[in-house]
Amino acid sequence: MSTIDGLPPLREVIAEHGLSANKALGQNFLMDLNLTAKIARQAGDLTACDVLEIGPGPGGLTRALLHEGARKVLAIEKDARCLPVLAAISDHYPDRLEVLNADALKVNVAAHLSPPVRVVANLPYNVGTELLIRWLTPQIWPPFWDSLTLMFQKEVAQRIVAVPGSKSYGRLSILTQWRASARIVMEIPPQAFTPPPKVNSAVVHIEKRDRMLFPADEKTLTRVVAAAFGQRRKMLRASLKGLHPDMEMILTNVGIKPTERAENISIEGFCALARALKPG
Repeated sequence: MSTIDGLPPLREVIAEHGLSANKALGQNFLMDLNLTAKIARQAGDLTACDVLEIGPGPGGLTRALLHEGARKVLAIEKDARCLPVLAAISDHYPDRLEVLNADALKVNVAAHLSPPVRVVANLPYNVGTELLIRWLTPQIWPPFWDSLTLMFQKEVAQRIVAVPGSKSYGRLSILTQWRASARIVMEIPPQAFTPPPKVNSAVVHIEKRDRMLFPADEKTLTRVVAAAFGQRRKMLRASLKGLHPDMEMILTNVGIKPTERAENISIEGFCALARALKPG
């Protein structure tokens, strides 16, 4: 792709600017521009969309998003060393790239974006899950984004798409699938990165639902799911006993055996439980 967008190959960019990956920032740079282009295409048609990218680093995915026609890319980068590289990309794509040197956990991104918005990112490992949960649990639904196309450690990706009865099924599965549809669209080996991580990675594409899959109060559902999976080896009558003085009766009333374990309960079952436990 370096011959397509006219900018230097990423290895040259990294060498010129001394951009060794910073482990403390959870950085692992994707070096293959053909691969970043494939990731960008997984987000769908970007020509009428603003795109949010977190942790662009030397800009491989940023270049792909712009080359694929994103109306605008908002790139949030905490590492000031990357700013000159991103500035060069901005010059190459005038008026289409906005870069914020900031902590993504502290930025009101909606103020910088116009809908429709798609989020596409090789998320830093140390904040990826927290960002996802924030995007899935805003105060008002629907959220500012239409879709999320995100790279995670493969293990995290599997948790996002897991179904009841599987080892990976848990809190992240429920929070995601209750309000969105999710699927793994790519798997990426360690050698695609610099430095290579010790784990495989995967890209998950998540599409928001206009309304939740089953009715439930978000705060109550979150509390129930956290308690259930916080002690996932225990029966629900034990793991949830702190939520109500007569937990066995409530479980029975919503059609859940008190002796069941969290990993066997469907999203519909957890939502029914949340409705039964909601105060007032």
